[in-house]
Amino acid sequence: MVSGPSLDEQAYVREGATQTAVKILVVGHFAVGKTTFIGAISEIEPLTTEETMTRAAESVDDLKGVQGKTTTTVAMDFGRLTISDRVVLYLFGTPGQQRFVQMWEDMARGALGALVLVDPDRLADSFAVIDLIEQYGLDYAIAVNHFDGVPLRDEMALRDALDLLDDTPVVTCDARDERSSADALITLVRHLQDRAH
Repeated sequence: MVSGPSLDEQAYVREGATQTAVKILVVGHFAVGKTTFIGAISEIEPLTTEETMTRAAESVDDLKGVQGKTTTTVAMDFGRLTISDRVVLYLFGTPGQQRFVQMWEDMARGALGALVLVDPDRLADSFAVIDLIEQYGLDYAIAVNHFDGVPLRDEMALRDALDLLDDTPVVTCDARDERSSADALITLVRHLQDRAH
């Protein structure tokens, strides 16, 4: 289990520094919108490691429900978001395919928590992701990425389907929208603050 810092005034603060840097993972299964989410919200040009999917990947990655996807993250995405004068979030997006899971342990080291993006039409794909986050001992919130043409799902039904604890936050977001994505991250940060007290 990877242990992380706590969210307090001194987390990651150098002597004389005025801001707290907080490492947050943005995770989820393949093609759930992690790269889009970080791209929509990052105040800097995000670092992405998107590569064109090959025919070989088509036989490994399940493209059911994600027609038209031509690229995939092969290492990580990175972005930054200042949420106050004191707190800056550093966002690390993980690849969603099972073959990249070995990278997660290094990425989880030092992370304060995780935002788990979920596709309501592919909930079963989220089980392995949530298991990993829990294995690394990270607190998390669920952000249900709302796709065009997909009806909103009942929160209690989602909680039951994902077997979530009562205090795990569940929000709906649109990973393409800056405000919606920011609201999801703020929900996670508030949850982390509550858990720290």
